[in-house]
Amino acid sequence: MAAPNGNSTHSEPSTSAGVLAYGDMTSKDYYSDSYAHFGIHEEMLKDEVRTLSYRNSMWHNKHLFKDKVVLDVGCGTGILCMFAAKAGAKKVIGIDMSNIIDQAEKIVAANGFSDTITLIKGKMEEITLPVDKVTSLLYESMLDTVIYARDKYLRPGGLMFPDQASLYLAAIEDQEYKEEKIGFWDDVYGFDYSCIKEIALREPLVDTVDIKAVVTDPCRVLQLNLLTVQKSDLAFKVPFRIKATRSDYIHAFLGWFDVSFNAAHKPLSFSTGPHAKYTHWKQTVFYLGDMVTVDAGDILSGTLDVKPNERNPRDLDIELDYKVEGHGASANANFVERRVYKM
Repeated sequence: MAAPNGNSTHSEPSTSAGVLAYGDMTSKDYYSDSYAHFGIHEEMLKDEVRTLSYRNSMWHNKHLFKDKVVLDVGCGTGILCMFAAKAGAKKVIGIDMSNIIDQAEKIVAANGFSDTITLIKGKMEEITLPVDKVTSLLYESMLDTVIYARDKYLRPGGLMFPDQASLYLAAIEDQEYKEEKIGFWDDVYGFDYSCIKEIALREPLVDTVDIKAVVTDPCRVLQLNLLTVQKSDLAFKVPFRIKATRSDYIHAFLGWFDVSFNAAHKPLSFSTGPHAKYTHWKQTVFYLGDMVTVDAGDILSGTLDVKPNERNPRDLDIELDYKVEGHGASANANFVERRVYKM
């Protein structure tokens, strides 16, 4: 996952045939097996913000599901399929390429939904549904696959749950944890491991962040209408301007997303940000190479460039360029940084 930053390049050593180098490995090499582990699904199911939001979007809007055909892309253990069936759908089709679907079939049968729910193991792009069109589309991630399913199977006027997503960016003070995660490599039991620091910086950290660590206002950098978004929109370069709310130091940018279920009679939404209740998605921390000094009112401006990895569109290649404008800029005179990340 190592990638060049704006100032230098780094190459990974070659490996023997059939073995991927560190920099060549993507989540594609782990996906099918990792999602078969029940622990991942346990964490998602125990995420009440996520699970109850999906449930309420269906159970509080049974008129949208009664006697309808519903498709769940990436159905996992089948929980959303069963929510839809209990909301009155006449047929629910769940698709998943992971071996967890074997357990989902047992769960569906144990709860008496075998006549309503059909589960299919395979890649969405490679399977054929037992119906021509569906009325509603459920999903949680894998937008490229969701777009494929929407365009091929969702009937005109069909609904998506959720149907809108927004991406946010802020900046945080995180000296103690950055030192623990990044500075650690300077001295590992008396040995110099500093060559790993730049690799570590390129890997965003998914973790929960205390709202007290946030130094700036949030900035919405992207909003997607999921009924109309195209695959080409998943590669984007957007500007941002983030205002510091106090005088402090900045060690990282922070990203998160919000989603909305606007098709509901009473629209509902949830946020995965640091100000909101915990979700299993947590937040994403992008550590900077150098600490930045800001005063209240200063502006961090720049661009966020995101595109799917060429080998595996489920992975992302991210570039973040920024500078400081304002009083604190004197401490960062002529300072402009580009950070490159892979996740």
